[in-house]
Amino acid sequence: MKKQKVGIIGCGNIFPMHAASVMEREDLDLVAVCDVKKQRADEKAMQYNAKAYEDYENMMDQEQLDVVHICLPHHLHAPATAAATKRKIHVMTEKPMAIHYEDAKAMLDGAKENGVTLGVIFQNRYNPGSQLIKNMLLSGELGRIKSGKLQVTWDRSDTYYQNSDWKGTWDKEGGGVIIDQAIHTMDLMRWFVDSELEYVDASISNRAHQFIEVEDAAEGIIAYRNGVVTAFHAINYYTYDAPVEIELHCEKGIAKMVADQATVTLHDGRTFIADHNPLEAFTYDSGVKGYWGVSHVKQINNFYDFLQGKVNQLDIPAEEGLKTQQMIHAIYQSGKTNQRVQF
Repeated sequence: MKKQKVGIIGCGNIFPMHAASVMEREDLDLVAVCDVKKQRADEKAMQYNAKAYEDYENMMDQEQLDVVHICLPHHLHAPATAAATKRKIHVMTEKPMAIHYEDAKAMLDGAKENGVTLGVIFQNRYNPGSQLIKNMLLSGELGRIKSGKLQVTWDRSDTYYQNSDWKGTWDKEGGGVIIDQAIHTMDLMRWFVDSELEYVDASISNRAHQFIEVEDAAEGIIAYRNGVVTAFHAINYYTYDAPVEIELHCEKGIAKMVADQATVTLHDGRTFIADHNPLEAFTYDSGVKGYWGVSHVKQINNFYDFLQGKVNQLDIPAEEGLKTQQMIHAIYQSGKTNQRVQF
């Protein structure tokens, strides 16, 4: 069996989720890693018996890669993807696809033009709680969604931003609490509603941080063409990372997610609960077990199974990432102009 040659660009905090997922598969060979910080690249290369690079285009040319994983600051997702797709290399990128919607669309167009696959990480869709709610919506047991709300209240201090050379900036991070902390929860809500956008009406502000350009607070509504209107509230100046919350008021019951646990209470008296399976732990190179990383593994496995023809479609195609990017872009457009964005 010929192994697919894999490279990872970016050796920061999210790197272990991708590296460990690749190493789990016997049909993959992690041959190279890349980071502009040479020491970090060298350390990961030594750990995984791979070759270290500081320039990702050089890595792509030298290693003849089949797939690259992009674990870079947000503003670099689009150029790194373009460099890979024009070389006929498949891409798995971390969220968000890009900073701007136009760049994200160009990423998808470039992949299609070059006949390669683009994947975008939204691993929380694989969590048991997410799956329970989605499946009960698809089966009709919950009936039509009447309305929804979500809340993300986390802690990202000024020190957190000062320790980064790209976070807290419009040109590199592309935003604050929405594009970085709340995006997974926003994606889940859009996935649950499963409809095209009608309009977005949002407010954004920086209320509690001294050293950032971007928003630390956002709220508003997102209306969908199927008639569903959802509300959102997100801040990252709380004193701890409180569990995210999603609630759907449906014709036949209420679905509520707190952190990763979902509870569906139907009007006929039945209740369904789903949470993490304690047997589904995954150990990363730091030795830390994290349940959310199990969902990374699931999405990455589906990506490679698709590339190898073992499944017929991606669970989360890049088109889904583009739809969420469009929603995030609209929140910022509305928040900056103080006007409703109509679709």
